[in-house]
Amino acid sequence: MLENILADAIRTGRLTVRYPTGVVGSYGEGSPDAEWVIKDRSTIRRLIRNPWLELGETYMEGKWSAPNGLAALIEVFLRNLPDEPPSSPLSNLRRYLDQSNGLGASRRHVAHHYDLDESLFRLFLDREMHYSCGYFSRPDMSLEEAQVAKCELIRHKLELKPGMRILDVGCGWGGLALHLARMADVEVTGITLSKEQLRVATTRAREADLSDRVQFRLEDYREHRGLYDRVVSVGMFEHVGIPHYETFFAKIRERLAPAGLALLHHIGRSGPPGQTNPWIRRYIFPGGYNPALSEVLSPIEKAGLKVADLEVLKFHYQYTLREWQRRFQGQRNEIVRRLDERFARMWEFYLAACEAAFAVGDLVVFHIQLARSLEGLRMTRDAWYAQSDRKDEVAQSA
Repeated sequence: MLENILADAIRTGRLTVRYPTGVVGSYGEGSPDAEWVIKDRSTIRRLIRNPWLELGETYMEGKWSAPNGLAALIEVFLRNLPDEPPSSPLSNLRRYLDQSNGLGASRRHVAHHYDLDESLFRLFLDREMHYSCGYFSRPDMSLEEAQVAKCELIRHKLELKPGMRILDVGCGWGGLALHLARMADVEVTGITLSKEQLRVATTRAREADLSDRVQFRLEDYREHRGLYDRVVSVGMFEHVGIPHYETFFAKIRERLAPAGLALLHHIGRSGPPGQTNPWIRRYIFPGGYNPALSEVLSPIEKAGLKVADLEVLKFHYQYTLREWQRRFQGQRNEIVRRLDERFARMWEFYLAACEAAFAVGDLVVFHIQLARSLEGLRMTRDAWYAQSDRKDEVAQSA
């Protein structure tokens, strides 16, 4: 049955499958050229029954391998096969329930992923520990350069002035907050639900002698109070959930001063609404969802905010994930020693699947600039990009 499915479906890219019976099948033509080695027949039955979940689960169990690279194999699948289960009334209800990220659920979901040991992330992230998409204004940029360029682009889009008060919603390990404080002479409050991120970010601010201008709190966006000149959120909105979008943007508006400005950087879909892959939902980001633009604009409008600028960053996350995977593989033996083989296979599958989805799927990164009023905002984008990729900024930020 699997042979018939692949023979009918694979048209773009070449897929060579080595079945457990010894049979070798070849499907499609062109690039990428992927190889799939399946080790037992029970794996085939599981893949046919529920491919969206079992592809990742059977890989974690060592039931198959991809000698030409995981990302290449998943790219062939994404180019030729549906990347998510068909929608139904039951699945739509499940999607809503999975994204009901109340205060307690949000804390549990964040802890599942972001409270893993700091040392794991240090093995594959850049030295400033940015766990979000870099900005590759040149294809040959290093990961460090691309992450600083991202921070600089955000700094320019926020139109910062010395002394401004900034709220960083979902501050991660503090890299952006520290960068903005250094480069723009502003005061930054970062909030996170991750105890591990709070510990690391607070330590970094103290070591950088920035504790007087940068502080971090263990706090939910719904609980925080205060008025700010600017609000920024990078890589956090994916964890909010559709049932909470109106609340999220209402809180952003409440935190903004009348002439304030906000920037939302998040993964989204260039196509219509969809579902979170069940393997990703179970093992990587419980409660997570990457929304279509149509799902975001309506709650923005209802909150009384105005879209001042919208930019779609295409392929930048593909480059970022490729470099994370390269660094991860360079430390794989150490990761297996610390966390075991199953964890290493889970994490490399996650990185490869996401890389392929940004390369050929409909995932992009949205930059949405929001304001309570459009008065006084720049008419053009020219100044935003003028110096966002300067190499000397890397040295200053390090």
